Amino acid sequence: MARVFVTGSFNVDHVWHVQTLPLAGATLSGTYSTGPGGKGFNQAVAARRTGADVRFTCALGEDAGADLARRLCASDGIDLCPAPSISPSGAAGIFVDASGRNSIAIGAGANASLSADFVAGALQGIGPDDIALCQLESPPTAVAQALTLARANAATTVLNPGPANGTLDWALLDQVDLLTPNETEFATLLARVVGARLEPDTVDGIDQHTLHALCRDLLPIGTVIVTLGASGCFVSHPEDELRGDLHAFYRIPAEPAKVVDTTGAGDAFSGALVAALAQFPERALIEHVRFANRYAALVTEHQGAAMAMPLLPVT
Repeated sequence: MARVFVTGSFNVDHVWHVQTLPLAGATLSGTYSTGPGGKGFNQAVAARRTGADVRFTCALGEDAGADLARRLCASDGIDLCPAPSISPSGAAGIFVDASGRNSIAIGAGANASLSADFVAGALQGIGPDDIALCQLESPPTAVAQALTLARANAATTVLNPGPANGTLDWALLDQVDLLTPNETEFATLLARVVGARLEPDTVDGIDQHTLHALCRDLLPIGTVIVTLGASGCFVSHPEDELRGDLHAFYRIPAEPAKVVDTTGAGDAFSGALVAALAQFPERALIEHVRFANRYAALVTEHQGAAMAMPLLPVT
């Protein structure tokens, strides 16, 4: 079976559930919990729990957070490839309001020390049937190494360009086969790469032909899947590479969910998507997107990120 190589971050999440997201100067009362997270780890767990063979490359300190990462990867059967760091393992502060919306601040810690050389060693053996998945919580040189090495070995490359303020070498977009931004990340990328200015909360309302044209401007030779939260997602292909689909662009509505916490939903989508691609490469992309959409909806019905990912085989 094809393998999924996730290069990314591990964080210890510190989560406060409050009635409303805090404004500047506000002091709020709420409930507190802590657990594992980081976009890379979340996506690795989602991919593994939906059946993929996963190698996760990250950087860890010598601390309780690193011990937690090792223990959880072992229990899930994830092949952990950790780069040692003198910095503490990464951390995130997360506020979740009564509607399940979140606001997140990240301290990179050890994640900032992940080197291109270490990534090159960790991805040795990646091949044409495999998939490389990256995000932007790791150093740009590490992300660049993962994508270019994967592409050089004919593997499928997937970039989840979050967080929105993450650093990206824009030339690297040519190395990306599938791009999975949310509305904020999509608007940020358009502003930086194309010069188009959009408010994130307006992306959902753009007509499909216009949205498709914007996606083609952003990633001319790859597929863009914009996740739209409660409105589902939008898929845009280049005209000469439909990945088994019948149409160059289309929307898929969101799955019904009793939303408790949206933290990690986008990561669940990306992880489930690559797991489906790895296990059933002969299927049309729309089938993989529908599965990822369902999986992400399930995650929003539980509190937390990585530990909220359910065991669910690709169907």
